Amino acid sequence: MPSAFTLVELLTVMGFMSLMLAVTVPAINSLKGSGNFTHAVDEVESTLNRARTLAMTQNTYVWVGFYEQSARETGATTSLPPFPGKGQLVLAVAASVDGTRIFEDGATPATLPANRLRAVGRVQKIPQVHLVDVGSPTGAGDGHKLDGRPDAPYQGADAESSRISSESSLRTPFPFEMAGYTFYKTIRFSPSGEATINGATVPRRLGEIGLVPANGDQVSTSSSNLAAVQFSGIGGNILAYRR
Repeated sequence: MPSAFTLVELLTVMGFMSLMLAVTVPAINSLKGSGNFTHAVDEVESTLNRARTLAMTQNTYVWVGFYEQSARETGATTSLPPFPGKGQLVLAVAASVDGTRIFEDGATPATLPANRLRAVGRVQKIPQVHLVDVGSPTGAGDGHKLDGRPDAPYQGADAESSRISSESSLRTPFPFEMAGYTFYKTIRFSPSGEATINGATVPRRLGEIGLVPANGDQVSTSSSNLAAVQFSGIGGNILAYRR
């Protein structure tokens, strides 16, 4: 006569399976979140590289726009910085149609005219990331890592203007619009590859975009998984630093 499992044995196996599920699901979610954050850093770095290359090869001015909204938002929103929403980075790239910067430095603040811009690709929405200052480097360790990166974006009385952060009120006097969004934080690349931040008249030595992971609307302030994308103002060279 074939043997059968007893009720106690079945309950024991089910309890063990539930325990294993409870242990493995957070680990899987953690790996997924880490992958999303890595993708976000890579996308910011590659977007800047593509924009700079486009500016130089097509002899025109190119703007990269940054906006952040709540991870719960599915449509376009419009807010002045500091952005009230967190957790979903919105990126856009626009190029000058006639090769000029459209408005001269010091001109009256105004939105860049839509008929003088062309969209470069679609607006990108990158989840589970927040743009914020990640702090001056400690100077410890490898110079290719976050803590050993150059500290120029944190030096000087106006150092805040060297950084792109969703929590800063700094914004360009010449925003641009795309897909219902108004991009008040921008990096502009010139035909020679120079990069200026938020409509500045002079390129800074180094600029920085700090990134931290987010889970929905919640920012992981205690996470060690931080990153920074730095770009030189004159050469426009772009490099990502991670822990």
